[in-house]
Amino acid sequence: MKLLAWMLAASSFAPWTAGVDVSPLVPGAQRHSIHSYFNTSPESPDGRWVLFYTSTTTEGHKGEVRIRERATGIEKVLASSITTEDAHRAACQQWVSRGRTVVFHDLRDGHWVVAAVDVATGKQRVIARDRMVGWGTPDGDIVPVYGPHWDAKALRDLELVNVNDGSVRTSVTAAAVRKQYGEQVNARFGDRDISIFFPILSPDAKKVVFKLATPSGGDFRSKAASDRETLLGYDLEAGRFLFFRAKWGHPAWHPDSLRLINVPNLLIDARSGAEAAIPGLPPFPGSHPSISPDGKLFASDTTLEKFGGTKAEWGVVVGDLEGTRYRILHRFRNDQGAKSWRVSHPHPVFSADSRRI
Repeated sequence: MKLLAWMLAASSFAPWTAGVDVSPLVPGAQRHSIHSYFNTSPESPDGRWVLFYTSTTTEGHKGEVRIRERATGIEKVLASSITTEDAHRAACQQWVSRGRTVVFHDLRDGHWVVAAVDVATGKQRVIARDRMVGWGTPDGDIVPVYGPHWDAKALRDLELVNVNDGSVRTSVTAAAVRKQYGEQVNARFGDRDISIFFPILSPDAKKVVFKLATPSGGDFRSKAASDRETLLGYDLEAGRFLFFRAKWGHPAWHPDSLRLINVPNLLIDARSGAEAAIPGLPPFPGSHPSISPDGKLFASDTTLEKFGGTKAEWGVVVGDLEGTRYRILHRFRNDQGAKSWRVSHPHPVFSADSRRI
């Protein structure tokens, strides 16, 4: 059985060892084009469209949410005059409802809102006010939302919003976190108010991971806006906490919804927080790992100084989730993009069919 598993893993990795085509999504465009993050694929579930944020400003803080048809290059503007927190995650734009809807957040008249756009009609609705959006699933109708992490008066709890009917339910409270993990929370944050920040739903939408934050600066375009750390898991179906880790890292879900990949080259059991190293791999500095939907490969970015590159060079890596085998697919300078206070990183992520990164 172990030999068979190795053969299956090797065969899934083999197509990435030669003949890989690397091409820009928007060739020749004099503008930034940024996908959200490594926790959500910019490709629609059917592979027809690619979702991205685009900006013509130097820092990339103002722009549009667009989709581009892969086969024809035709673009459609879903939302304009968007204000982002930074160019690192842009508008957190993401596919939901099996590709029928796109969700994003935006700063409007001094208030953050979460909006949903019907892709077919272009009709836009605000589904949450004074909230920001975490990461839902492309096949689901639920997105997690939270209050701005730098605002002491904001929502402290985690809510789930149904993008179809706008219904909202509170799923985890900050008070419950402190009750469950008081010693750990006090060790990291003392008696300061905490809030739930950056929630990521599991692919089956039955679990969620998040970090904790406490306001510290007030300016949302500053690294000092809040103090953010820890990694917690919660079972939404059973209504119970699963684990607490002192360090966030860069977690992403395995498609089985039972594990997470994290730095440095770790698989975490989402039911207990137990860790297992992916063997035979070098450290990938700066990495944001994600797993292919077929569960066989991982993709990551990395700085390249340890791989013969310069300080400004980054690479995109694909590897075997069983370990050992990996390849740097693409090398490039990462200091030529948006001049945001939090710069963009490659954040590689697979398409739904696991054939593209």
